Amino acid sequence: MNFRSIRAIYIFEMSRFFRTLLQSFVSPVISTCLYFVVFGAAIGGRIDAVDGVSYGAFIVPGLIMLSVMTQAVSNASFGIYFPKFIGTIYEVLSAPVNFLEIVIGYVGAAASKALFIGLVILATSLFFVDIEIIHPFILIFLLVVTCISFSLLGFILGIWANNFEQLQLVPLLIITPLVFLGGSFYSISMLPKFWQVVSLFNPVVYLISGFRWAFYNNSDVSIAASLFAITIFTVFCIFIIFLIFKTGWRLRP
Repeated sequence: MNFRSIRAIYIFEMSRFFRTLLQSFVSPVISTCLYFVVFGAAIGGRIDAVDGVSYGAFIVPGLIMLSVMTQAVSNASFGIYFPKFIGTIYEVLSAPVNFLEIVIGYVGAAASKALFIGLVILATSLFFVDIEIIHPFILIFLLVVTCISFSLLGFILGIWANNFEQLQLVPLLIITPLVFLGGSFYSISMLPKFWQVVSLFNPVVYLISGFRWAFYNNSDVSIAASLFAITIFTVFCIFIIFLIFKTGWRLRP
């Protein structure tokens, strides 16, 4: 394992993040405040509690997952797409660096950025509601694994995309709707029976539910199902990336 190459790719990607650190910090804070004003105050004032938790506190795990998933995908996809777009990806591919080191460098940087955003949102939410974290180690584990798995997905999308429009297509039309329909701002137990069953086919439900369990010890699905779902998703993404580098799909001219 060439750790110098991993470090070089990681530092290069993170330097782009630090150049816009103020924007990266202020944007999630403002978005979180707006969500709490709209959902926490306007809607939460009409809802006493959800599963024994105040509505303002109930939506915190969903807010974190919403931002973490979208940021991880966006950062990872842009990080690998831009070198491919300007042609510098061939310098990386021709260097004495294997595919695992390339993936660790790019995905590690994207996951670090998403993790930072998630922690910023968590800290911001403390100014609005009282939060109790019953299982902190499970929370950290799920947060880190979600950052990594969706960064892997973003890496795949960045290789697949042929233009900037395609780069934004999946996050806007697939991931964001799945997160909103995955119980971010409500419990699926509040839905009619038919839609509860339909919601279980949404993979994001298992991630948000497991993350909420780490906060409040209650969820729509079991924590075992959540851990199983995120493990399968991560392994699947790693397998797809392995096939991409093995075949050279969308990497070779």
